[in-house]
Amino acid sequence: MYCDFFGLTTSPFRVTPDTSLFYAGGEREALLNAIVYAISHGDGMVKVVGEVGSGKTMLTRMLEKKLPESVTIIYLPNPSLAAKDLVFAIGHELGLALDQSQTKTHALVAIQKRLLEIHADNQRVVVFIDEAQCMPLDTLEELRLLTNLETETDKLLQLVLFGQPELDEHLSHPSVRQIKERIIHNLYLKPFSEAEISEYLAFRLHKTGYNRSSLFSRSALKSLAKYSDGLPRRLSILADKSLLAAYAEQSRTVSASHVHIAQGD
Repeated sequence: MYCDFFGLTTSPFRVTPDTSLFYAGGEREALLNAIVYAISHGDGMVKVVGEVGSGKTMLTRMLEKKLPESVTIIYLPNPSLAAKDLVFAIGHELGLALDQSQTKTHALVAIQKRLLEIHADNQRVVVFIDEAQCMPLDTLEELRLLTNLETETDKLLQLVLFGQPELDEHLSHPSVRQIKERIIHNLYLKPFSEAEISEYLAFRLHKTGYNRSSLFSRSALKSLAKYSDGLPRRLSILADKSLLAAYAEQSRTVSASHVHIAQGD
């Protein structure tokens, strides 16, 4: 609606994870490279924690693009599976014809055999588990068995857990202390600073065709920092609504009053 008015080719603040709009600041690029390094070097488990709307889904999309073709990604969006169901879900993603009448041990043996075949072809398998803070404790413990699948030199299955801060609390439970000890990298998606918020907005505007002077006033940036808490999804929603408010007033600059309208909405 406001794109033509501001000289944009498309909306700069869509909340869907468009990798062409990936902002490398706020330590995002460094964190992405750290995960790629861990996977490429065969490190067993990685944990990535961030608040709701901090950019975990965008990170998984970027990893899908950045990891080499020799890496097969299994994405599990539903972590609240029972322990046995988790094993069977991974087996199905590996193309195994498993049936629920079979035992978990049978399924693990079949998975190991398949992973050895993949390893022989110089391929890696990594499992992305989203919203891992929702995973039952016995299912978390099941991950320990999966990390035991290895050759003398390599892990056959690598795991990346993406979760909210509650995941750290979950992993502090005594019953899962062994799985906690197997996490090699503990990474955190931090909120943007005020300077990074300004860079993020300018980057997205530039990527979508904006080439004029600063669109957001200094007071608008301060208000966006206050209301968004530096979280990318909330920031994008507020910025989008602020642009709409400015367009409604036919203002070429987004002011703090437009951000207040967006926040109220």
